[in-house]
Amino acid sequence: MSWFARAIRGIMASEPKKVPIPPNGVDYRGKVVLAPMVRSGELPSRLLALHYGADLVWGPETVDRSLIGTTRRFNPTTQTIEWTRKPSLGGNNGKTPPSEIKDSIIYRIYPTREGRRLIFQLGTSNPTLAVEAARLVAADVVGIDVNAGCPKPFSTHDGMGAALLRTPDKLCAILEALVQNIVPEFQIGISVKIRILETAQETETLVRRLVATGITGLTVHCRTTPMRPRERAIRGQLRMIADICREAGVACLMNGDVENRDQAMDLIKEYSVDGAMIATKAEKNSSCFRSEADGGIAPWAEVVERYIQCALDVENKFSNTKYLLCQMIPGKAPAYRNISACKGYTRMCEMLGFDHMLERAREVDISRDLDPDYPEKKPITNAKKTNDSALAAGGNLAESRSKSHAKKELSDRGVSTQAEAQPAEAMAVSA
Repeated sequence: MSWFARAIRGIMASEPKKVPIPPNGVDYRGKVVLAPMVRSGELPSRLLALHYGADLVWGPETVDRSLIGTTRRFNPTTQTIEWTRKPSLGGNNGKTPPSEIKDSIIYRIYPTREGRRLIFQLGTSNPTLAVEAARLVAADVVGIDVNAGCPKPFSTHDGMGAALLRTPDKLCAILEALVQNIVPEFQIGISVKIRILETAQETETLVRRLVATGITGLTVHCRTTPMRPRERAIRGQLRMIADICREAGVACLMNGDVENRDQAMDLIKEYSVDGAMIATKAEKNSSCFRSEADGGIAPWAEVVERYIQCALDVENKFSNTKYLLCQMIPGKAPAYRNISACKGYTRMCEMLGFDHMLERAREVDISRDLDPDYPEKKPITNAKKTNDSALAAGGNLAESRSKSHAKKELSDRGVSTQAEAQPAEAMAVSA
């Protein structure tokens, strides 16, 4: 063998091993991403995180059985893809004819705005059901992630979430089934999200088994199953986990007390991991994905305005929007108390002084049968334009931008006034 051939072989041997990324998949390396969170990982939250610089977004964990049997459809009004099903008739008491019962939306995505950056997180404890459910969404996302970290009883009681950490044979079987069936057919990657175990040895044994299943990524939440978010993350095992992943060519992401992009990049370097996941801080202010060089953390009023715009774009379920706003708006702000009393988007935009959104808010309220205080026949021009509480919270939050937003008539927007099916909460669990 010539010296040149030996040199080339030496260079190749020194390069870190990498599990091949399928053509339709994505490499998690170098990414700062939105964590999977119940309620806080719904579509508007994901769009908001992407707007502020998240490299990838995880949707909330969706249970295999809730997805199986759904119908995939395109919604031309919101430009979203929805997986829907008829709700159970158990609570109907025969009062509503089956033909009039509205479909429940189990999961939905905005393909042109998030499709190539969306990871679907699956709740499962059965390899066969995992493959069946994953096959329904695999063509529309860039990865399937198995949740093996949720400690909540509504997940663990059925052997899902963190319960899988106690049944490693089952967890490995699920990952292997997805790798063997989903990867060849859809050419996307499979990953898993776990928690650390009680001892470093137990964690090492588990991680070595997981990276041998053919997955392309592993996220470790640096807390044990009994630990709550208020308890500080434990990073003592992180470097060991990262080393095992690197040996196997699997990308390793860290989760737990990551507060912003700049800190994430520092932690990535300190612990030699490949990426980082932000959860709680992103729930309160998604501009945490923006580095200081790009503007850093934005004022909550700016983030709230952007979030409401995202929610209106996709006609988000109002209760979910209201929940997220209560996380974003400081509890001592006058706007917080006023938002808590709102029953629809129109009143919400009035309270916050977002005049340029009032017409779209009215459209969504009509479409979704919201806010009995604003009957359909009441003209939007009668709506109150400003609110003293909004002014007290920082003035008319939208004053500097409202003039740049041209209003359109309903006919110009192509909006139907027929009520859209009211989406039921998906069977989602926190990771």
